Amino acid sequence: MIKTIAFSTMIASAITAAQASPATDILQGTQTYGAAKINESSSGGKLTIAGKTYEKGIGVHATSEIPLSIPKGVSSLTGLAGIDDNAAGPGKVQFRILSGSSVLWESPEISHGDAAVAFDVAVPSGARKLYLQVDELENNAHDHANWVDLKWKDGDVATKAATTFKGADFGLKPNVTEDQAPAFHKALDALRSAPGSTLVLEKGTYHFHHSSAIKRHYHPSNHDQPIWQPVCVPLVDLMDVTIDAQGSLFLFQGKVAPMFIQDTDGLTIKGLALDYVYPPDSQCTVTKVTPEFYEMTIDQQKFPHRVENGWITFTGENWEKHDGSHGIVFSGKTGEIVAGTSDYGYRGKLTVIADGHYRVEKNVQKDGIVAGDTITMRHGWGRPHPGVVMYRAKDTVLEDFVIHASQGMSLVAQRSENVHIKGGGVFPREGTGRNFSAGADATHFSNCKGVIITDGALYEGMMDDAINVHATCLRIEEKIDANTIRCRYVHGQAYGFEVVMPGETINFLQAKWLTPRDPSKVKAVNWIDNKNLILTLETPIPDDLGPGDALENADWHPSVHFKNNIVRNNRARGSLFTTPHPVIVENNTFETIAGSAILLAGDANGWYESGACYDVVIRNNTFKNNLTSRFQFTEAIISIFPEVPDLKGQKEFYHRNVRIEDNVFETFDVPLVFAISTDGLTFTGNQVSYNNDYPAWNKPPFILRRAANVTVKDNTVKDAPRQWTKENSFDLHLTPAEEITFE
Repeated sequence: MIKTIAFSTMIASAITAAQASPATDILQGTQTYGAAKINESSSGGKLTIAGKTYEKGIGVHATSEIPLSIPKGVSSLTGLAGIDDNAAGPGKVQFRILSGSSVLWESPEISHGDAAVAFDVAVPSGARKLYLQVDELENNAHDHANWVDLKWKDGDVATKAATTFKGADFGLKPNVTEDQAPAFHKALDALRSAPGSTLVLEKGTYHFHHSSAIKRHYHPSNHDQPIWQPVCVPLVDLMDVTIDAQGSLFLFQGKVAPMFIQDTDGLTIKGLALDYVYPPDSQCTVTKVTPEFYEMTIDQQKFPHRVENGWITFTGENWEKHDGSHGIVFSGKTGEIVAGTSDYGYRGKLTVIADGHYRVEKNVQKDGIVAGDTITMRHGWGRPHPGVVMYRAKDTVLEDFVIHASQGMSLVAQRSENVHIKGGGVFPREGTGRNFSAGADATHFSNCKGVIITDGALYEGMMDDAINVHATCLRIEEKIDANTIRCRYVHGQAYGFEVVMPGETINFLQAKWLTPRDPSKVKAVNWIDNKNLILTLETPIPDDLGPGDALENADWHPSVHFKNNIVRNNRARGSLFTTPHPVIVENNTFETIAGSAILLAGDANGWYESGACYDVVIRNNTFKNNLTSRFQFTEAIISIFPEVPDLKGQKEFYHRNVRIEDNVFETFDVPLVFAISTDGLTFTGNQVSYNNDYPAWNKPPFILRRAANVTVKDNTVKDAPRQWTKENSFDLHLTPAEEITFE
């Protein structure tokens, strides 16, 4: 028996909560231009291919990818694919259907006017999703593509019993340079077919090459958005699977997306480290310093490069990158970032002394740089491929899982639920001599829910935060009617992923004051393109909201437990939390972080990263000499810095109930706490010991910008640079002195 996929006829392809898959799958799809449409072409007309009209199907525009949910009791998917006749000019595309780790079917090149091509794709054992791709071959002009007459064939594809596989069962070989991706993909197919299974790898080093990467189209939050992500390890559509790598190292060659975790439930990874043969940034060692110049060496084996046009170009397996103009300077003695160097401009007139040995006409001596220090030579500010993307994953455990380098953030989790990090972390690999690790955040949680735990991890040498937790808010562009709004993703690196789905609840924010308004449930969602969408709500939009205000998903905020971790020697900030659910930060060490150790943020004006904090406990941590440089929002060791454009006009506080208790601060003279728009701030039972290790800021320990119900008491202070009194300890703005209890 054959079942036709039930596409309902919809106005403007708006998708409601009551409509079953594949309508919901369409909302989770991605494409570079416009939006996928049900029973319409991408341009809004009838679905027509080579003169024939089709009543049912999906109209897309290349490049496109749609996750198609597989119903129970089916054995294959059949249908036709081709370019829509209504395209205004010639186009050329290729269609593909993927399982989580294999290409199941691929069309020939198809041009405008070609007859539709038929497919009959068997459903792999254990698969819950198929992924429908359309690839632009020359450019995406006029690449209006149709999937039509999609039907499921009845049948029974049995899953297999859970078992323990060995890597050798699939031909996986450690400690050789040959590409292990094809064998690993076979292992993933087997794991998918047998939910509950474990893959045990022989301990060793496994190489993965760019040439075997699987092309996937998705939008990682807070990153660049290349058309394709070349994925080497696609951990996709797996159920209750464990991968026990027993301390193995995966080495990646080329400009790739090393690991993609998607549509998983109950995935556990143990004892695995990820790194690159040639990392995405490079490093030099300063060998001589004078007031006129400095000399440096660059290891040609570790960081292949050449000199051209007066400076250095670094090369990899399938990439080359002109060195950027700014880097991070690490002390050769302590490994910390040299104080006050921030994002350091290290370039000058270059003279080649010998291969890998250079003289640069620049006075770095005045900035405290000495022979033996290293400079992380960042290859620009780009973030093309995170180390690991976790997308629509549930109940994920990463145990002794380490990422040594990444072309952006090391771990990005989005639209995922319950993530537990046990041990491991993000830090430079021993023996490489590198001081740097992640190209941005070590871990980044965008629009997640459930519980995020990181316990006993080491985060070191990142170019940004150890952990960043936030929601993404959308800007309201237009009130179409009483219940309908058009809204937009604003930040250039955060769009295309689903922020809100039908049936979920949203919170409104008045952007000028970050004031929350009455929540509403979403009735229908209609994508316009990957940055714009229309929401239909079940209740009228508040009258005092309009263009420029914002909304966030009220259902997708996590609680966080950040405990027993070490964060040290990194750029920007130690940790960043923006969520209304409970946050506990305890028993951690934050040491020589160049910026703030902890930041509570939130905005609806620039980054569009929201989530007011309502319950934060910071206890039993040790803070050692943080804030040695200055970065955005880093006004104190603990900085509470929501962006409120009209703070004076704000009627409600954004953050509340922040307790800083029983911590140890070993610090030079910098502010301890900076707070904006905070109600209920306590600083109690802490031990504060001052030193002269770095230049003093000469500011009071507490800087408050519109705060209320502040309590500072029962703290022990040693060697304070000024008398610890209420008069000397506070810088107040829009904060009456009577709001402060000081003992």
